[in-house]
Amino acid sequence: MPQTKHSLPDIQLLRAGQLPRLSARPQDAHKGQFGHLLLIGGDRGFAGAALLSAESALRSGAGLVSLATRGEHVAAAAARLPEVMTQGTHSANQLMGLLGRATVVVVGPGLGQGAWGRSLLSAAASAPLPQVWDADALNLLAQGDLRLPAATVITPHPGEAARLLGVPVAEIQGDRPAAARALSEKYAAIAVLKGAGSLIASPDGRLARCDGGHPAMATAGQGDVLAGLIGALLAQGVPAFDAACLAVWLHASAGERQGSMGRGLAASDLIPAIRQLLEEQSPCLS
Repeated sequence: MPQTKHSLPDIQLLRAGQLPRLSARPQDAHKGQFGHLLLIGGDRGFAGAALLSAESALRSGAGLVSLATRGEHVAAAAARLPEVMTQGTHSANQLMGLLGRATVVVVGPGLGQGAWGRSLLSAAASAPLPQVWDADALNLLAQGDLRLPAATVITPHPGEAARLLGVPVAEIQGDRPAAARALSEKYAAIAVLKGAGSLIASPDGRLARCDGGHPAMATAGQGDVLAGLIGALLAQGVPAFDAACLAVWLHASAGERQGSMGRGLAASDLIPAIRQLLEEQSPCLS
């Protein structure tokens, strides 16, 4: 990793009471005021990842949520999440209309690395919208054929971070703050380096750490929930670094609450706890 001197060496510890807040909603609020989030993902065999992310976005306050996924997943998505506008999407051309209506994009959960996922990711990369790139979107980004849109949040775990920086995982874990900063600088993005003591780095030098969480969170789908949550906060007008910080804290704190029951925690178990914590942190009504 490149070694860079920073004028802001301190790491901000994320604590309750010192977190970004959402504004209260007026009595005449309507869905159009809180963003239209487009979730792109769910290749064959991976529908669950996209559904988890879409549900997380919906329950975290996005005004509208659309899902672009494989056509064979539409029926299951409509049955589980009737509030989400699900469209079977076979090509990048079909995605363009959805991108034109969206205000925020989350891409990667269950995307896969085949031709379908590549074409949809390429179309998303050309859209001048705030975005969250997760999972296979990051694996495809690491191959070097794409450029991130401005104001993007990337959410790698250590393995993905290692691929993005071209270094061993041990180097990532050996100096996680340096890795988070290197990711942010290389891709000019807000970087969320997931794991115990998740870090959030900004290209302007800000660095935050969340020490929350629970070992019971070591289950599949957690990253999908986090990506949808970050996207929902962006859709509601929270700046990218603040959205990433608040989302990481909410996700970890929800894991602590639900993890207190022990093993067997499912990623979807966090979603109602996130909603409750978000209301405690930023009440809907003033």
